[in-house]
Amino acid sequence: MAKLLKLALLLIALIVSIPTQVQILSSSSLILSLFFVELIRYGPGTVRLYECPSRCSRRCSRTQYHKPCMFFCQKCCRKCLCVPPGFYGNKGVCPCYNNWKTKRGGPKCP
Repeated sequence: MAKLLKLALLLIALIVSIPTQVQILSSSSLILSLFFVELIRYGPGTVRLYECPSRCSRRCSRTQYHKPCMFFCQKCCRKCLCVPPGFYGNKGVCPCYNNWKTKRGGPKCP
């Protein structure tokens, strides 16, 4: 933990000491890097079948419709092998989960 804190402080000192144009470039590349880290952690194929119940339990924990949410989340997890982070939204990191639609064209996955 102390090493991580020292590294964060060093990174902050480095960012503060560089010119503004480079700083803007660095911050945008940092945002892109964080986006790709999210894709690696939550993208397609990142969940094993045995992880689906726990991931869906977390995703559905704040809804009042827990049973249907769990049913469809686990169905989507088995097909797509991913569950987006958070309790709602963030479906962009898992295209299969995001693009699977009902007969009426609504989202299949919670």
